[in-house]
Amino acid sequence: MAFAEFDLLRAEISDLGLARPVGRVAEVGRGTIEVSGLSECASLGDRAKIRCQSGREIGAEVLSLRQDMVTLLADGAVEGIAIRDQVELLGQARIAPHDSWVGRIVDAFGRPLDGRPLLRGAQERDLRAPPPAAAQRQRLGARIETGTAVFNTLLPLVRGQRIGLFAGSGVGKSSLLAKFARGVSADVVVIALIGERGRELREFVEKVLGPEGMARSVIVAATSDQSPLVRRRCAWAAMSVAEHFRDQGKHVLFLADSVTRFAEAHREVALAGGEPPSLRGFPPSTSHQIMSLAERAGPGLEGSGDITAVFSVLVAGSDMEEPIADILRGVLDGHVVLDRRIAERGRFPAVDLLRSVSRSLPDAASAAENTLIATARRLLGAYDRAEMMIQAGLYAAGSDPTIDAAIRVWPGLDDFLAQDEPENTQASFARMAQVLAVGG
Repeated sequence: MAFAEFDLLRAEISDLGLARPVGRVAEVGRGTIEVSGLSECASLGDRAKIRCQSGREIGAEVLSLRQDMVTLLADGAVEGIAIRDQVELLGQARIAPHDSWVGRIVDAFGRPLDGRPLLRGAQERDLRAPPPAAAQRQRLGARIETGTAVFNTLLPLVRGQRIGLFAGSGVGKSSLLAKFARGVSADVVVIALIGERGRELREFVEKVLGPEGMARSVIVAATSDQSPLVRRRCAWAAMSVAEHFRDQGKHVLFLADSVTRFAEAHREVALAGGEPPSLRGFPPSTSHQIMSLAERAGPGLEGSGDITAVFSVLVAGSDMEEPIADILRGVLDGHVVLDRRIAERGRFPAVDLLRSVSRSLPDAASAAENTLIATARRLLGAYDRAEMMIQAGLYAAGSDPTIDAAIRVWPGLDDFLAQDEPENTQASFARMAQVLAVGG
């Protein structure tokens, strides 16, 4: 047996534990459980296991500490828990990723969801690891291929960049994330499906993502029926998996769907712990949780890899000022807005270019490419401002040369933004130049 296999076996054995502290259930409240006998050894965030008299085992997490009592929040329903039930303290939550996880679906605890055995890595990682030291991080890297025309040209993505994908439900957000998973140039793709509907997991893997995307992906999933602890943990676990591959010098594409459900899960946990709501029902700690998750992505230290991240946000009614969207937008390197009106007329990806920004520009493009980008934005903006007059037949040709050019260019430019056939950046810019040449 190779030394690496011995390391894996040692990791499995060490996880068993020879002895663990045990307490007893003292009180069961509204979703929380009070436990005696663990105050001297428990820490905030520790995992615990409740052994019910019926034989059922329920996972839980330490939510708060008092001198004589520990408060737990259960992973599942509390029905069946009785006074004096045994509570076993498991210690801090960790995850041990392994290279063989590529092509697999795991849960927030690193357990397989696809029915096949899963190796445990030799090194455990903290779920809430600190980001790389700010003064020692590399700068954003070179522009990367995405497989879509709009992101190859007008909204470029560079290595180590973090962008937000802001969209309502049903406008093609999941499909766009799957296109990134298949088309973006990266070594490994880590996908966090947070609070996803259970029936959609297999559909996303087999139909939306497909064998091509799955071949280089690790999916970490927590379905909507699971407790807020598990849904919140899903984002941290997925980021820890991404950091595992980043530390090997690999370029990792991290896709999170969605930060909104991560924040909602944290709200449930925080309110159960007694934290008051403030930001439209979200507790004050929500901002820190979102920003600390986002900061873990991005360029790594010298000699390590990078995590290029796309964080999706569900925005009701395209409200970009709602708390989660506003918090995340402030810490990212760009944001992409998907518009329902564009989706309803059949153009996908339904990117609203005028409301979307890539902060990798102008550095990510040459002077000639930046000129093309500025021209395209100017003409799209002119058409957008005059669209109502144009559609109503109130605009007279020749009144404004810019609007005249925008009208000539708009059909070709709109078709260009919907381009879905893989092509490299150079070819995308060449085709966009041909489209803009129509405008004179």
